[in-house]
Amino acid sequence: MTKELGQVPMGEPLAYYLTWTIYGTWLPGDERGWVAKPGQFRAPDAKRKEAAQRLMPESALTLDSEHRRCVEDTVADHCRIRGWHLHVVNCRTEHVHVVVTAPKRDPDVVMDQFKAWCTRRLKELQQSRNPAQLVIRQNWWTQGGSKRWLNDEESLEEAIQYVLEGQGAPTPPPKETPA
Repeated sequence: MTKELGQVPMGEPLAYYLTWTIYGTWLPGDERGWVAKPGQFRAPDAKRKEAAQRLMPESALTLDSEHRRCVEDTVADHCRIRGWHLHVVNCRTEHVHVVVTAPKRDPDVVMDQFKAWCTRRLKELQQSRNPAQLVIRQNWWTQGGSKRWLNDEESLEEAIQYVLEGQGAPTPPPKETPA
């Protein structure tokens, strides 16, 4: 059962359309506007954004192509392990979109699992890039995210098309490493 404002409670959706942002890329007060709670859109507020920045224990992050590939591969692997149907995933420099069918799973749990496994893999990637690095980033994502229930084929197709075609060029394939 959905808890998000503005959503009609449904027994079992066809899929979830999940979106979450990368740490520090869309703070309260952001000039694009921001969401205080689901369904509560707020206007830009430069002072609120500055206050939020001061509270951040780590710097804001954007993901490079290797990070983005890691996230996309991790989401796909997790879906395969869980037996969920991944319709599409698109990791951008500042946010992630996933359309997934996860029967009998709460969308909060699905998103939390994706974030947890992606965090683990991103930390491993960070460590492999610089094995001597003592401090590993702790904050990769903002709290929460958007969880939309897709209850009909038309909504599902629109979400898939937006994630595929409305986000710019896909993540480039990984670079070949010489043997």
